[in-house]
Amino acid sequence: MITVKSIDDKTYEVVVESSTTTTHKVMVTPAYYEKLSGKRVPPEVLIEKSFEFLLERESNTSILRSFDLPVIGQYFPEYESVITGMLD
Repeated sequence: MITVKSIDDKTYEVVVESSTTTTHKVMVTPAYYEKLSGKRVPPEVLIEKSFEFLLERESNTSILRSFDLPVIGQYFPEYESVITGMLD
């Protein structure tokens, strides 16, 4: 289960409940949010879907505890194209 809570307009707390529960701090700028989502969904949905993307590729205990959302693309080059499709 993935829970996303807004801390401020650019920072979100994400809790992933699995066999081990993990907490993550994710930062996303309004410009990057708009680039990926086209404002079709709230930022929380973008982040939740981003974690679904990550969890298909690694365990929640392997996900960085604090990161800027664009970092995902450095590890997984397909991220931006896949995530926009996941939001449709």
